[in-house]
Amino acid sequence: MSLALFDPWMRVVLLVFTFLLGSVFASFFACVGGRIASKRDWVKERSICESCGHELSPRDLVPVFSYLCSRGKCRYCGAKIPISCLIYEVVLGLYWVIALFRFGVSIETLRCMGLSGLLLGLSVVDLEIYEIPDGFILAGIIFWAITAPFMPGSLLAEVKRGLIGGLSIGGGMLVLSLIFDRIVKKDSLGGGDIKLFFMTGLYMGALTGFFNLILSCLVGLVFVVLLKKSKIPFGPSISIATCISMLWGSMVVFWYLGLFL
Repeated sequence: MSLALFDPWMRVVLLVFTFLLGSVFASFFACVGGRIASKRDWVKERSICESCGHELSPRDLVPVFSYLCSRGKCRYCGAKIPISCLIYEVVLGLYWVIALFRFGVSIETLRCMGLSGLLLGLSVVDLEIYEIPDGFILAGIIFWAITAPFMPGSLLAEVKRGLIGGLSIGGGMLVLSLIFDRIVKKDSLGGGDIKLFFMTGLYMGALTGFFNLILSCLVGLVFVVLLKKSKIPFGPSISIATCISMLWGSMVVFWYLGLFL
């Protein structure tokens, strides 16, 4: 359902609500990723200040607003709160708003929302310990399977498109990685990255998935240049590229193919 069908005030309310909801889920997934990276219980453990260990109250956990009101400091000990917390909340909230603009109230928007949240969580883990937990990959596959029956077209066509995309991109990267590993005699691509390409390929199909692969490499190169490091976690690059590809990847692919067909 296009946003143009809503009256202006309802449109504003919907966009504001979407941003706030996105920031809430950003806080949740970033928290889950941080706890997994530090080997803590992300289900039962309460939120605490990482500096003084004080248990945080509900007023300390309001996304975006709590950070701004406290000026980025803990209310109890005055320690600085990492600005990454604010960045995650704002960026994911804005991404959800853009997805709503792009697809309206639809299953495509829901897919962008759910997948982007999972990608944020696994990126936080990968940034901290250079690992992509299988739990995030499995959650992404399950979410794809749950939403597949509601996508436009037949379920069989959607499943076929997804599996071809996942197997061609993920499987292709696995084969290339094994060949390259044998040539250089060291690991070139982590198993988590290959699994991530498989999972994201389910959502995009083969053609858009291939575009996402190229874009992931370009984003990774940008990070290497900016950070001036020879080794960086690839998960965040794949995640950023996937979020972009979910919105506009198919448009770019159709435009490119239109130049030759």
